[in-house]
Amino acid sequence: MRNALVPVRTLALAALLGAAVVATPALAQRDPAYAAAREAGRVGEKMDGYLGIVGPATAELKTMVDDLNIKRRAVYSQQAQAQHATVEEYALTAGCLAIARTVPGEKYQAPDGSWATRTAAPPRRDPRCP
Repeated sequence: MRNALVPVRTLALAALLGAAVVATPALAQRDPAYAAAREAGRVGEKMDGYLGIVGPATAELKTMVDDLNIKRRAVYSQQAQAQHATVEEYALTAGCLAIARTVPGEKYQAPDGSWATRTAAPPRRDPRCP
């Protein structure tokens, strides 16, 4: 029965994610190192709602991505609890929305797990995305 509720819950979460998900990338983009890494295609949005490193990782890049992912998880945990969802459900929906908001040239994780570069076409997203 729980699995049958996931699509409905995912749609409800998508409707409520707005401010929290928008705030997290907005805060990160204020960091020039993050903006440069994103523009250079060294980091990308993952389907699970977290940032991933594309290609070789430097210590600085790993530290930055880990820090941003810790902050994202804190937001997801708080919001998931408020929405009576699991952190994983909330994070998946956040990942769907973050991937949808990528712009041409940015990296994102495709449903097969590979890294893709956003073009003018819509990104390929997980079939569970709202």
